[in-house]
Amino acid sequence: MGNTLISMGAKHQLSERDICTKYITPALQRAGWDIESQILEEVSFTDGKIFVRGKLTARGKRKRADYILYYNSNPIAIIEAKDNNHSVNAGIQQALEYARILDIPCVFSSNGDAFLFHDRTAKGMNIELELGLDQFPSPEELWNKFKIFKGIKTEEQERIISQEYYSDSSGRKPRYYQEIAINRTIEATVKGQNRILLVMATGTGKTYTAFQIVYRLWKARVKKRILFLADRNALIDQTKKNDFRHFGDKMTWVKKRQVDKSYEIFLALYQGLSGNEEEANIYKQFSPDFFDLVIIDECHRGSAKEDSAWREILEYFTNATHLGLTATPKETNEISNIEYFGDPIYTYSLKQGIDDGFLAPYRVVRVGLNIDLEGWRPPKGKLDKDGNLVEDRIYNRRDFDRNIVIEERTDTVARKVTEFLYGAGRFSKTIIFCVDIDHAERMRSALSRHNADLVRENYKYIMQITGDNDEGKKELDNFINPEEKYPVIATTSKLMSTGVDAQTCKVIVLDSNIQSMTEFKQIIGRGTRIREDFGKLYFTILDFRNVTDLFADPEFDGPPIRIKEASEEENLSTIEDEEEEFTNPIIDNVSGEEISVRKPPVRYPDNDTISYVREGSDKTYVSGVAVSVLVTREMYFDNEGRPITVSLKDHTREIITNHYSSMTDFLNRWNQSDKKAAIIKELEEQGVLVSALQDAVNRELDLFDLVCHVAFDQPPLTRKERVNNVKKRNYFTKYGEQSKKVLEALLDKYADEGIATIESAEVLSIDPLVNFGTPREIIDMFGGKENYTAALKDLESQLYA
Repeated sequence: MGNTLISMGAKHQLSERDICTKYITPALQRAGWDIESQILEEVSFTDGKIFVRGKLTARGKRKRADYILYYNSNPIAIIEAKDNNHSVNAGIQQALEYARILDIPCVFSSNGDAFLFHDRTAKGMNIELELGLDQFPSPEELWNKFKIFKGIKTEEQERIISQEYYSDSSGRKPRYYQEIAINRTIEATVKGQNRILLVMATGTGKTYTAFQIVYRLWKARVKKRILFLADRNALIDQTKKNDFRHFGDKMTWVKKRQVDKSYEIFLALYQGLSGNEEEANIYKQFSPDFFDLVIIDECHRGSAKEDSAWREILEYFTNATHLGLTATPKETNEISNIEYFGDPIYTYSLKQGIDDGFLAPYRVVRVGLNIDLEGWRPPKGKLDKDGNLVEDRIYNRRDFDRNIVIEERTDTVARKVTEFLYGAGRFSKTIIFCVDIDHAERMRSALSRHNADLVRENYKYIMQITGDNDEGKKELDNFINPEEKYPVIATTSKLMSTGVDAQTCKVIVLDSNIQSMTEFKQIIGRGTRIREDFGKLYFTILDFRNVTDLFADPEFDGPPIRIKEASEEENLSTIEDEEEEFTNPIIDNVSGEEISVRKPPVRYPDNDTISYVREGSDKTYVSGVAVSVLVTREMYFDNEGRPITVSLKDHTREIITNHYSSMTDFLNRWNQSDKKAAIIKELEEQGVLVSALQDAVNRELDLFDLVCHVAFDQPPLTRKERVNNVKKRNYFTKYGEQSKKVLEALLDKYADEGIATIESAEVLSIDPLVNFGTPREIIDMFGGKENYTAALKDLESQLYA
């Protein structure tokens, strides 16, 4: 028996990994589990949240399961292991949390003596029971429970959900949330559900997820002919060249009037299949039952709208399974994804993606201009650029660049963006969202003036990329290609707000009055991709219009709300439309630009000779206005992704006092910790923004003094003051001359950079420590690693005495 291999006393000395190797894995093998194909050990299923400290970044802990057991490509069981100093059920709560995240029914905890089995399919009182090491269930037993959990009842359903994923030489596999989305879609399909909605945040791999769904259903011959619909050439092109490329000669892009029906995978634009004239409706060349599966990419746009021409295509192929993909389900009086597709079968949100470390976190810098915050009233007799009298009223940020253009405002925004890029890196890919095409054009010109040196080197440093600008549209692919240096800055209005895979975008500038939550989410999604190989781990939002107030809206990362026509009995004051002002924008089918329906020029009957607008335009253009920055502030977000509305100090105090019951509790934890850096990381994972707190209180303080001061009202000491106190005690006399100099150098390093630096193994390899010899030589000065470690701990105790 496994538990008689080692005496009880010796068993308590084994590490958790030893318990796995000597007891748990052998128990699984005896139960019939194949170690090569069915057992995965130490499975990290998240990447670890990215924490940003100034311009430095660090990863948080990955979520890691000790064991995940697979059967027919499906994860069906999870085991959390503990060493033998813990009880058999010590890991069950963590395992249950992971099982909830991973959608797994069978949950186990073990300490090497036995297993605690939590059965999420069980009825009545049998939800948990203890099993001996030789009683672990066989693969077939747990597979049967998995089928109960998923409602799989027939052999045909079982055959389809057991279809393997596509795999190639790259070894790429679906992430855990993609796996859940794929499996739930296939499960829904085999149960006969024909309208399916997947909600996945921008940057989480919707197209790759769709590819695996298509591949498994196509390979199982359940769906033999598939149509992938999008509304932009760029989306079709990306799909064909990237994730769907594995279909090779089985796939075609429907572009011509005459359709070759010999293919199995068809990619098409909505507007490429339909038109105003009957002969332009290419989709009718297919029989209504031709396609088994229709995938609608970015389905928050036209396909959700009942009177849309695009909906005609879907209704024509009504017998096919329709799978909608979106990051932002759209629910207004006229448009409803949920009404058409039903509730999402799976949602993976922006917040989840950031917490898991798959999406880039963001910081927000809000810039308040004087005329935006205070409004602007033209002085008496103020003339516009054409010599016309400017209407006497108060203009605010909703008017600027839509009704009235103040040249100095455009110039000030361009100057502040340039100023920011000087700090962030002038080759940081940047998208500037403007009010309209005219505004994007003027912003490009203003930025070119402020960046004349780089524009002189290459005029493509800044490009206007809008639907009407052919030269700019040609550069879109270069902008989103991480390997291409130019363009660096793109000014746009709507064209780049969605469906643009800008993986290395580090800065998003908001200078447009964005009110639609759907549009806002899509724009934020332009920055959420991570490319560590290009130094892209987070992004910055420069907000000139207070658009980021939408972060505080509960809709920002919550489930979609269905808003439909109300009955006479309903109180209309309780119904809110998400896009009150722009309920039904008109979108150009080719460019994706919003077409503004403008009011006619204003005329005033009391003086027909005075025109308040330019001929051919509804905008007034003025100059000579003093524009300045009233306030610049950085917004902070807690570890739930919500804006922090209290002061940073109060927010930090709340976290720390929830984590430590008293100052004594904190001091005990600090003194007992082998490495203080572990406490720093621990508090960061709780949501303490260490770097921001140092900026707000004093950058010369380390975390120990910050915590004692902010949470427990203790007077703080700077790092230099702590170093001076140590030097005054003259405690170095017990060390040799060289060792003493090393410790003094470590003290100086602490004064400059903090405790985490002197605890790191790399500190002995950098200035000024490198002057004392190699790390090995320095450690030998103390008589070996154990003595060096003891000397370092002694130094720390002196620092915090």
